[in-house]
Amino acid sequence: MSEFKELIKSFSKSREYVRDFFVYGFKTRDEFGGWSGRTYDNERRRLESWLSGYVRQDYTEKGKNIYLSMDSNLLDTNPLYRVWKAKSFTDNDIMLHFYILDYLLQSKKETADGITDGILDIYDMMFDSQLVRRKCNEYAKDGILTKEKSGREILYSLNPSFRELLSSCPGLEDALKLYQLSSPLGIVGNTIMDNASLTNDIFRIKHNFFVHTLEDEILSVLLQAMHEEKAVQISIKSTRSEAMHTMEGVPLKIFISTRTGRRYLCLYLPAKRRFTCARLDSVKEVFVKEPFPPYKEIKEKLEKNKISAWGVSFQNEGHTRLEHVKLTLHISESSEAYILNRLQREGKGGTILHIAPDTFTYEISVFDANEMLPWLRTFIGRIVDIESDCQKLNSLFRRDFFAMYHMYFEEN
Repeated sequence: MSEFKELIKSFSKSREYVRDFFVYGFKTRDEFGGWSGRTYDNERRRLESWLSGYVRQDYTEKGKNIYLSMDSNLLDTNPLYRVWKAKSFTDNDIMLHFYILDYLLQSKKETADGITDGILDIYDMMFDSQLVRRKCNEYAKDGILTKEKSGREILYSLNPSFRELLSSCPGLEDALKLYQLSSPLGIVGNTIMDNASLTNDIFRIKHNFFVHTLEDEILSVLLQAMHEEKAVQISIKSTRSEAMHTMEGVPLKIFISTRTGRRYLCLYLPAKRRFTCARLDSVKEVFVKEPFPPYKEIKEKLEKNKISAWGVSFQNEGHTRLEHVKLTLHISESSEAYILNRLQREGKGGTILHIAPDTFTYEISVFDANEMLPWLRTFIGRIVDIESDCQKLNSLFRRDFFAMYHMYFEEN
């Protein structure tokens, strides 16, 4: 029987486990498809170890289930950052880590062979010089060490501590405390704070979307591809059927929902000559490919098209260019000016006309009118009429309206 270990080797694997428990925490042990009972127990124990204090359990008719409960209003950092830090290592890894850092505190600059000999002389521990060199190169890439060439030799030295860097720039500590709590890739700021022994004693965010840090590993690769203006191949797992498929395109932008915090990758598909969006939490792997020469021209085209996108969709079922929506509203001019202000604020440039006393129309043309449906529902009670060349929008809105009418006004 294999021994249970809290640490993991791959963040992508732990991301899936935590998402399953965080998003689908209402499931019981038997409802986690594709997992054996032992696997479920091991991942549950990992979750309880990483996120102790946030794990809750509930009992239903089907049995016990566990879930995560967090109130962002009370937290100074994202507890899910702990998942990023649970990586496995060998005994040699952890010993060599401290030997290298301690030795370079004394010698300042040294070659990999010199570090190997110094560890043997001072600590009476023998390591292979190639292993030490690989570890030093890894730390140089991570920013822990500085790597410089002197003649034919490569010298390694310690970088200044984060505490020294932060103290040299007043106000940077406070900026870091806000960044790690509110920004994409906030794990970077949180790691710097850990190394500088800082805690966030200033900021709290009432509505924060902690779970989306699980996508930051994928986000980092996509942002690098955008910076280098390269195409990518992505593997996507359907959120409905869980089927996997691949897609090749050019990453242009990341859209973020202000309502749910959900993030979407906007791609240009050269083969189909159109834009599309994919949920970032459905992207499992990213392979960066060759540069895409007309990158800037395509991005300019996206900026023009974005004006006519209500949400993140750039197409509709009828494949027409734009779909028109006209809303007729009853709004009291004497007491409901705030409704007009809301139309102007949230209407994304739609046209508002005063056509009769206490009666207004709102009109707009968008790529996919179906995306407007949740917003349109918020005006029920003031809607006099709704017209659109999107028949699906018309039928869905009327279906919802009559369903609500039957629920509240018809006698049982």
